[in-house]
Amino acid sequence: MKTILYIVQKEFKQIFRNKGMLPIIFVLPLLQLVILSNAATFEVKNIKFGYVDNDRTTTSRALTEKFTASTYFNVLTNFTSLNKASAAMLKGEIDVVLEIPNHFERDLQKEKYNNLGVTINAIDGAAAGVENVYITQIIQRFNQNLKVNLVQIPDQQIQPINIKTIPLFWYNETLNYKTFMVPGILVLLVTMITLFLSGMNIVREKEIGTLEQINVTPIKKSQFIVGKLFPFWVIGIGLLTIGLILAKVIFNIPMIGSLLLMYLYTSIYIFVVLGIGLFISNFTETQQQAMFISWFFVVVFILMSGLFTPIESMPKWAQLITEFNPIKYFVEVMRMVMLKGSGFLDILPQLLKTALYAFVINGLAVWSYKKTN
Repeated sequence: MKTILYIVQKEFKQIFRNKGMLPIIFVLPLLQLVILSNAATFEVKNIKFGYVDNDRTTTSRALTEKFTASTYFNVLTNFTSLNKASAAMLKGEIDVVLEIPNHFERDLQKEKYNNLGVTINAIDGAAAGVENVYITQIIQRFNQNLKVNLVQIPDQQIQPINIKTIPLFWYNETLNYKTFMVPGILVLLVTMITLFLSGMNIVREKEIGTLEQINVTPIKKSQFIVGKLFPFWVIGIGLLTIGLILAKVIFNIPMIGSLLLMYLYTSIYIFVVLGIGLFISNFTETQQQAMFISWFFVVVFILMSGLFTPIESMPKWAQLITEFNPIKYFVEVMRMVMLKGSGFLDILPQLLKTALYAFVINGLAVWSYKKTN
């Protein structure tokens, strides 16, 4: 035990002496949390909107005013023709063009039916889909109000029926996208920092030549590995603590569940990340190699974790691969505990899979580490 404590003490001294490593550990994660939480969103706002009003009536003006009043659309101009609007979209000046046909109001009053032309710049297919939903909702609400205004009431006692729905949003009452993203970004930061640092740590010993000196000492392999990785386990827990404080103070993210449960799961999860870092370091000779390989796996894990895109939207073969992705389980647990208030039994499946993952990957890492006395 004393040997492990000496190695841990040596590692902490080495970490705090490295002036280049300190910003990576303490400053960079904080900046990433603040910036990514504000930038990483699927909400589409400030949509550049233009329209061609061929009718120029009270009804057509009322329709365009609905888009002006929306917080999602930035109504720029009224084009005199569809050709000019198309040219503006070609230049990137407009994202959406609404074309109101001639006799729009007259046809609605006589035939109770009409068509609108909507052109959407769909280079970004995901954004175009969201814009289409916004436009459809505005037109549908306008159509409902119009039906009530145009309905002919033969009997003054008969009034048009208007049904209102009152939605109840669970777990994210304000529909704030940061509430959904911040727990996932916390997972991202804890994973990246602990993986990179643990992966480069032993490789750095190889580069400067001290690893050979340690290998010829009577220190056991298990003592060396525990002493090398424990400081980064502490750093990972510290990063989670700082991230939770910032999430509450800056973004006011609800924390309904148990903090002890989050720390319990994170403690086991960090062993998975440290094991992956150790495994990578055993097969690399330079810090640059360790960084590139770690980054490769991190990118794959993040993209297939459900952090940015729903796993349910992936192909079946991709969904099967995500079962071997530890980040997926950490993202699920953080959102379940923080936002839903899930208990121990609720996260038990993810906890067992993560513990099994930690046992397997650390076993492989220890087995692949070669030490000659």
